[in-house]
Amino acid sequence: MSENLAYALTQVAHNFGAAAVLGGAVFALWPVLRLEYGRSFAWLILIGWGAQIASGAVFGLTSFYYYGEMPDLSRVAMAALAVKVAAAIVGFLLAAFYLARGREWDRVRVKHTFQALAALAAAALTAAAFLRWFS
Repeated sequence: MSENLAYALTQVAHNFGAAAVLGGAVFALWPVLRLEYGRSFAWLILIGWGAQIASGAVFGLTSFYYYGEMPDLSRVAMAALAVKVAAAIVGFLLAAFYLARGREWDRVRVKHTFQALAALAAAALTAAAFLRWFS
């Protein structure tokens, strides 16, 4: 019971993080780039990537706590996990960099930043499906 609760609550945080990283980037761009909300969306994305990173680590720690070992993942699942981790790290750093320096950027650079953030989120979500079904 406690194991399932731990996994379920971690999954809730993970899902909300995924919604924030993709939704924040898409809404910053849709229907046109909305510069007036760029920093707000960047904060949402940064927090979302933080939630993704933290909850991903908690998944592994939960498995270790309950089973005494990390999950045994196939090669496909390991590759998907590597894509997710890379996307999360790069997405977190890109959002943080935008928050630190983005006020100085022109409209095109800001647009490309949010497009990159959306692409990283889509890559992580796609990799999540492979991680789930090839584990």
